[in-house]
Amino acid sequence: MHITSRDISEPAFQLGRSGIHERVFPGNKSFNAGDEIARPPGDGTGGPGGNASYEGEGLDEFTFALTREEFMDLLFDELELPDLVKKELKGIEDFKYVRAGFTSDGVPANINIVRSLRGAMARRIALGGRHARRLREIEAELDAKADDACDAVRRATLESEAEALRTRLRKIPWIDTFDLRFNNRVPIPVPVTQAVMVCVMDVSGSMDQHRKDLAKRLFTLLHLFLERNYKDIDVIFVRHHTSAREVDEEEFFHARETGGTVVSSALELTAEILRKRYPADRWNAYIAQASDGDNWGDDSSRCH
Repeated sequence: MHITSRDISEPAFQLGRSGIHERVFPGNKSFNAGDEIARPPGDGTGGPGGNASYEGEGLDEFTFALTREEFMDLLFDELELPDLVKKELKGIEDFKYVRAGFTSDGVPANINIVRSLRGAMARRIALGGRHARRLREIEAELDAKADDACDAVRRATLESEAEALRTRLRKIPWIDTFDLRFNNRVPIPVPVTQAVMVCVMDVSGSMDQHRKDLAKRLFTLLHLFLERNYKDIDVIFVRHHTSAREVDEEEFFHARETGGTVVSSALELTAEILRKRYPADRWNAYIAQASDGDNWGDDSSRCH
């Protein structure tokens, strides 16, 4: 968004002398009170777009750019939501924890027994598989030579090797801290609060296109303001003349249906929508109505 320098001035009030005062300025031979001063003729060196020249070079009028967030900060700087502190709510996020695989660190309450034992078994196989296989071969050979009394030296050698292998296998721990796996849970942000915005617009015959355009700007600004404070916002559109109905955004702003004005029809429909779909204990409801102020006389007390 670009804003020219002439649009950043602000109105100011100051005390002045009361009554009518006349002053005489020396050197004025051409004008009297009430005369209009003609615009000075242009010399080709300036204009609304900046400083131009015959050499084709010049300077554009000074402008500065604002991001959307900066513009929103300026526009809504002094605004607050009802019963909520804007600055606190803007940065608050709640978290819920969800499963996200396994981790090697954690508290005992989160140990995953099956995953830990699976890891321990894989470690034991990796460290002792070669020795266990050799031990099975030795035991098979000893069983085959059980009745052979001639090869006593070979048998003693095999038994000694088998005992050494059993000792090495027994030294491999059944489970080690390296094997432990814990259920991992990570926090994900969730909105603290959620809101529903109900846009109610009078589309009776007295609401011309200019008023509808103003209403659209109003609803847009309110929605932008709520977006700064809530992560989840539902928007409901309700049109009404003598009767009210819920519509989509396109029909809300561009449908040509019209009629008289019965505001209570829109309020009753809004209350029904909130009661059925947006319970007050879980949703903050914001209702904005755009109207020219007209209403049938006997309906005003009902609206109240």
